[in-house]
Amino acid sequence: IPPAHYQLAQLPEYLNLRQDLDRVKKIGNPFFDLHEGTCRDTSRIDGRSVINYSGYNYVGMSGDPVVSRAAMEAIARYGTSVSASRVVSGDRPIHRELEREIATFLGTEDCIVYIGGHSTNVTTIGHLLGAKDLILCDALSHNSVREGCNLSGATVMEFPHNDWQALEALLKDYRSQFEKVLITVEGVYSTDGDIPPLPEIVALKQQYKALLIVDEAHSIGVLGATGRGIGEHFGIPAQAVDLWMGTLSKSFASCGGYITGCKEIVEYLKYTAPGFVFSVGMSPANAGAALASLRLLQAEPQRVAQLQVRSQFFLQLAKQRGLNTGMSEGTPVIPIIVGEPQRAVILAHRLLERGINARPMIYPSVPFNASRLRFFLTSLHSESQISQTIAAIAEELQQMER
Repeated sequence: IPPAHYQLAQLPEYLNLRQDLDRVKKIGNPFFDLHEGTCRDTSRIDGRSVINYSGYNYVGMSGDPVVSRAAMEAIARYGTSVSASRVVSGDRPIHRELEREIATFLGTEDCIVYIGGHSTNVTTIGHLLGAKDLILCDALSHNSVREGCNLSGATVMEFPHNDWQALEALLKDYRSQFEKVLITVEGVYSTDGDIPPLPEIVALKQQYKALLIVDEAHSIGVLGATGRGIGEHFGIPAQAVDLWMGTLSKSFASCGGYITGCKEIVEYLKYTAPGFVFSVGMSPANAGAALASLRLLQAEPQRVAQLQVRSQFFLQLAKQRGLNTGMSEGTPVIPIIVGEPQRAVILAHRLLERGINARPMIYPSVPFNASRLRFFLTSLHSESQISQTIAAIAEELQQMER
């Protein structure tokens, strides 16, 4: 028996990774920097403050005194853990408050919160669909959606990114051959910062009697006049979508995910979804932080307006300097596409030397010649910080061309 079959250090997959890391080491590994303190518009790396674009603290809730105080109060009341699944150890009032608040915020009947955003998609999609069903997913779907598809055992077909006409063709050809058909899209795609044509997709879902899940990990708290997401952005009633999924780790400064929709599906998931039934309930601190963030967002909707203004400002300046921003539509996710992977890594290092932190995204996460730095904007970023950043990017890219 070869060592690769029983020694973990000799796994071929690990050895391939090690080769990649050794190549990157020559120019400096850009990943796993050590940050000291809170991830906001600035961060501290190696003891110095840098302008920070590597976090999803979109509306500035993480580090907000109101949110931090709510987390500490929840710990004081309920402890640091609920110590078992909610089915076994029971609910805490803060769990029910959070679920009720999310459902009310989005205009749906009910909500279930899970302890992880990634696992929310995996366990929900994997549990609701089966061998007799079909999942139609966007070509740029997140890994959590893909893993849920794999777990389900359903037939999976992808349609070209944001191409609702191609989606319609698949529905026309295959809808009658399956029982349930689930369409999966995202509110904001985290690679390019673009949004799907949701009105057209909702119309197709209704016409072909399919189910629709919208992953709002990067759109809740971001899109719409009050941060209610892509539904508010397009003026689509909440009931027009079967499952609204979102994460609590971005706009809501916590950790976890949620599914919200009709009361029947939430009840079914609470009693049967493996990622809920067999997992510990959300910690009191995370529930308290998420609840406080959601309430603060409703009290201060100007955070959303500020975020949208700053995002548009960044995008406009980047385009004025001739930078390649891909498909970004002015959401807080804005890529600067620079070409092959080494250019992206070198640019990230040079910017960090100038006090600007943005991480590269390289092959195989994106096509080899579409490597990029992704900039995540927050409502806390100032116009001065953004202007300084765009100027530095343009100058460094110009230097790299010489």
